Amino acid sequence: MAHKKAKITPYLRWLVLLPIPALWCLGAHFGWLNFLENKALDWRFQFRGPIASPVKVVYVDIDSQALSEIGGFPWSRSYFARVLPALVEKAGAKAVGVDIVFSETGVAEAIDWKKRVEGNRELARYLARNPPVVVAASYAASVDRDINGRLVYRTLPLVSRLKDIEKAEPPEAPAFRISENDPRRLWSPALVGLIDSLHGETRMVPAYAPSYVRTYLHLSVELARLHFGVAPDGVVITDDHIDLVRPDGVRAARIPLINRQMVEINWFSPWMSAEHNPRISFSTVYQYADMLESEDAAERNAAERFFAQPDFRGAIVLIGPVDPLLQDLAVTSFDETPVPKVGVHGNMVKTIAAGLYLNRLSPTANHGIVFGLTLLVAAFAAAGGSKGARTKLTAALLLTAYTWFSFKLFADHHLVLPMIAPLGAALSTSFAAIVWQLIVEEKQKGRIKGMFGAYVSPQLVERMVESGEDPQLGGHDGEITAYFSDIQSFSTFSEKLGSGPLVELMNEYLTACTDIVQAQGGTLDKYIGDAVVAMFGAPLPLKDHAYRACVATQLVHRKLAELRQKWRDEGGKWPEIVWNMQTRVGLNTGVCMIGNMGSRTRFNYTMMGDNVNLAARMESGAKSWGAYTMCAEATRLACVEHGGDHVVFRPLGRIVVKGRTQAVPIHEITGLKEHTSDEARECFALFGQGLEKHYARDWDGAISLFKKSAMLEPNQPGVTPGVSSNPSLVYINITEHYKHEPPPADWDGVYVMKEK
Repeated sequence: MAHKKAKITPYLRWLVLLPIPALWCLGAHFGWLNFLENKALDWRFQFRGPIASPVKVVYVDIDSQALSEIGGFPWSRSYFARVLPALVEKAGAKAVGVDIVFSETGVAEAIDWKKRVEGNRELARYLARNPPVVVAASYAASVDRDINGRLVYRTLPLVSRLKDIEKAEPPEAPAFRISENDPRRLWSPALVGLIDSLHGETRMVPAYAPSYVRTYLHLSVELARLHFGVAPDGVVITDDHIDLVRPDGVRAARIPLINRQMVEINWFSPWMSAEHNPRISFSTVYQYADMLESEDAAERNAAERFFAQPDFRGAIVLIGPVDPLLQDLAVTSFDETPVPKVGVHGNMVKTIAAGLYLNRLSPTANHGIVFGLTLLVAAFAAAGGSKGARTKLTAALLLTAYTWFSFKLFADHHLVLPMIAPLGAALSTSFAAIVWQLIVEEKQKGRIKGMFGAYVSPQLVERMVESGEDPQLGGHDGEITAYFSDIQSFSTFSEKLGSGPLVELMNEYLTACTDIVQAQGGTLDKYIGDAVVAMFGAPLPLKDHAYRACVATQLVHRKLAELRQKWRDEGGKWPEIVWNMQTRVGLNTGVCMIGNMGSRTRFNYTMMGDNVNLAARMESGAKSWGAYTMCAEATRLACVEHGGDHVVFRPLGRIVVKGRTQAVPIHEITGLKEHTSDEARECFALFGQGLEKHYARDWDGAISLFKKSAMLEPNQPGVTPGVSSNPSLVYINITEHYKHEPPPADWDGVYVMKEK
């Protein structure tokens, strides 16, 4: 039964976790995630960057320059009556959109109403000729929706008829209004365009809006209609799209609709982009338009040259307010700070003209992505065992890949994949699954520790938990750096200290050494009395195990110096020998046998092999060379490969250790780069030169150099606590011996150790 329960539990776990992605799908369905999804969409626009448009859109700005030169807004419509025909007839603009509502609301009573009415009539006379000009219309009353969910305007626009523009009069003389049944109404599909000021959304706009009088097209749709040369009756509206059909029956464009009415904007560039959004001040255009009728021939010629430039030729021109004081601003997917909303119309025109609409998947497909990504990522994230880190990395890579894929698909194909719901569901479900997995693993760890924790190492327990297997005897070959340390003259400590103080001293010393070794990634193998045996590179592989081991030796020496001062400061608690405690460390790097070794009932994770023995010889042999950290050549080479010159070495020669026949180059680790003084560096240089003369049998030259380096040695007998010799003094003795008893003729500089 227990076996079956273990099989069923994982499936039950996933069934319990399934409501989490379901909740994310629910949040996406009801729009709770819209804000975050919109931000994610903005990031994709910014990743994609600006794109080219097949239609030229030029902005004529009602900016601070225009307000300064012409005056405060609203202006007399005579300014527009001058600019519009100049743009269409002289500059060759294909269509002009005016993103301004010509309403009498908000006009100050102190204005010159006679002049204003004259301006109204001047603009009305031009618009009555039905030019390719679209005048914006906004709405004064509430917005409702029909049974299909489309926006329906219950009242007429504030300004939507030519006669309203023409007859606008001062408040004391009520404005002349024409009834809806009056045949004198002058409706013109090319004249009035819906703007989305009431809708307030800069990501979507209503492509059209029916009223009880007529159907109004959005300003950008009207401009696109004019751009494609489509007649008013060539606009075919269905529930799914709007077709713009030319008189010859060819469909010029199809505008897909969202919820039967809305169109999503594909932003083509940031607002402040001279390359993608060429612009000019309204006052500049007006100045040249006014100069067309100047009596001065030079001014007329200058105006003709201005409008003959290719800037406006064949373009769609948008006139709109851009000065912040006019408060017609909104953020966009490219612009985090509000920018003029006339850019909405420009980008919508580009979207329609280019046919580059944003594509979205169906809700069913989006939900499928949420559940699919969630189950896949959570399965990898919650996987335990020895490959747990790898599977969690795979889960992270899957999330990264989906994010990159979403950005790439948008940049290349304008496809908007859901991001917040899938990523949120995957992360939250993975977190829940990992918590569940941790609970299961903790129970398993407690079971294993209860069974084996009393007689196996903590490292082995962790490996057992990760693998889910019971411990077995056996091992494998692997490259590691073996670490051996021993206290100098420890037998004297045992004589001087009682058992209680000795245990206290050793616990403090061994704790400090072990903490440093483990902090550098080493694994404690065992304590042998005062000796510390450790390995770097197992059970967890470390590429820089030699470098870590070398750094650990120097940190141990520095920590021991702090302890010596602490013990000295404690006064009579400790004898002088404690104040002078020194430890020697030996290292060697190479392939060793590592694994669980011992009896079938009691074993430990340890190391063995010839390279381990050589590390032990480095520790015991360091005494013969007056060194406190000694390593073989293999350790130095591996350390330099990963640590550069951070660890400072000094060559001590080539030796044959007891029990071996092959010579081994040995080195003293003298310290870390930042702790090595210039005097010490000079010492090591002189010592190296002396060693070369020693090999060349120049005994007197070698002795002279060794004596110079001896004066600069960092460890000086009688000065440094516990130091009785150093490498320079050792080589002076060896060289003087060879001077009186020269080695054989075939001597190659190798020194044979007589002791372990």
